[in-house]
Formats: sequence, C-alpha cells, structure tokens
Amino acid sequence: MAYSKIKTAVENGVGVITLADPGTLNAAGLDLMDELKQAFAAMQADASVRCVILTGEGRGFCSGANLSGRGPAPETADPEGPDAGAALESVYNPFVKSLRDYPIPIVTAVNGVAAGVGCSLALMGDIVIAAESAYFLQAFRRIGLVPDGGSTYLLPRLIGKARAMEMALMGEKVPAKTALEWGLVNRCVPDDQLMTTAHEFAQGLATGPAALGAIRKLIWESLDAEWSDQLHAERIAQRGAGRTEDSREGILAFLQKRPAQFKGR
Repeated sequence: MAYSKIKTAVENGVGVITLADPGTLNAAGLDLMDELKQAFAAMQADASVRCVILTGEGRGFCSGANLSGRGPAPETADPEGPDAGAALESVYNPFVKSLRDYPIPIVTAVNGVAAGVGCSLALMGDIVIAAESAYFLQAFRRIGLVPDGGSTYLLPRLIGKARAMEMALMGEKVPAKTALEWGLVNRCVPDDQLMTTAHEFAQGLATGPAALGAIRKLIWESLDAEWSDQLHAERIAQRGAGRTEDSREGILAFLQKRPAQFKGR
C-alpha cells in the first residue's frame, strides 16, 4: 500500500521500514503509528522477510509523540480533565506489545534523536545500532508527563535503576557513545556506517534458522519469568525448534563439516 509517513523496502530477506516525516524529526503521531502498524503487519505476512530493520529518515530517528499536531486539549466530561494516557491504551501500548511478540528479529538503526516514545521504539530492537550522532532522551519531565511506551520497564532492565532514574528524572541527553558504555545499545558506529552495519546484522539474522524467532521470544519473556518457568519454556521451545527443517539441516551440515543453508522453516 502507499504510505505518506513511512517508506518500506524488501531485499534479500530483509525488510526495511523507514520513518519518513523528517520535517518533524519523524514524530510518532497517530497517523505515523497507524502506518507503522500496517507496515510491520505486511512484513510479517511476507514469507520472504526474515528480519526487519526500523530506522528514520533525515536528522532524527524519532522525536517522540507529535505534540504540535494535537491542538488544544479536547473538552471532556471528566471533572479531572482530559486523559493524556488514552492514546497509550489505544495505540502506542498495543504497538510496542506487538513488537515484543514479533515472530522474527528486529534491528533498530538509530540516527540522531530518539526521544520520548521514539526512545522506546528504538529500544524495542533485538539489536540496536546507534550512529555516533544519535542520542537517547527521556524528555517527558520537560512537559510534565511520565515516560511511556514501555520505557519504565525497559530502562531499569537494560541499564539498572540508578541510570534509569537519572534518564527519566533529569531528562538529559544520553549520547550514543555513553549509551554503548551503559549497555543501552549493541553498537555505536560512524554515521556513514549506520545502515551498512544494520544490514550486516540483518543479513546474518535473515539467513539464520527459524529458531531465531523462538530465541527472541524466550529472551523477551525471561525478563518477567521465574527460573523454573524459564527452564520449562526453553524445553518447550527446544521441542519446536528440533522439529524444523532448519534444525535437520543444521545437524546434517555439522556432521558434513559444511556451512548450513537455513531456509527459515
């Protein structure tokens, strides 16, 4: 389908979704989020796509929700005033949940600013590649709101309580190099190498076995799981992985001392 706020492409098993509203630094307004939802669903439905890259066009990855597009606060019958969390419940939260449950790996290639919910989107990648010019910002305190899009869940688990508190309470920029030192991202690369590096990772994932989907699921779920429950989840996932064509090919290739040729099934 035709999109106005994003661009998509598929090549060699890798789907690329690019936020393409550079005039707003790719602000995640409701219109962009609707297109993003449709694009990820289309990639999932395409059997040739075995990994997805999410990136931004222009000087930023995503500057957060599009505040300038909201207009004045709508009238409400609630005596306490309008509900700033309504769009989270109806749009943003279902979307980040869908990314967590996505059946194939996701690589995020972060250029420039990743602020507010844009920071959350960046951190939903299984592999996060940041350009040296990138920075991560929990800007919510500046407008009297709280972090959302899963940030209060992800940040303490990724970088610990102290640093998560600092990001959220102080609202200061975390440059890409610092993000790498903290463990917020996997790689920090020169700007002109961002997409090359992202594609290198994506190609490695796109030529991997079907089990990669189960691996990402296990690791995401481990963030909430008890030890014994996680052991059981691994057992169940191993049963499924062992019944795939890719598993049979991998074992045969190992015995024959040759590279495996995985097909993602």
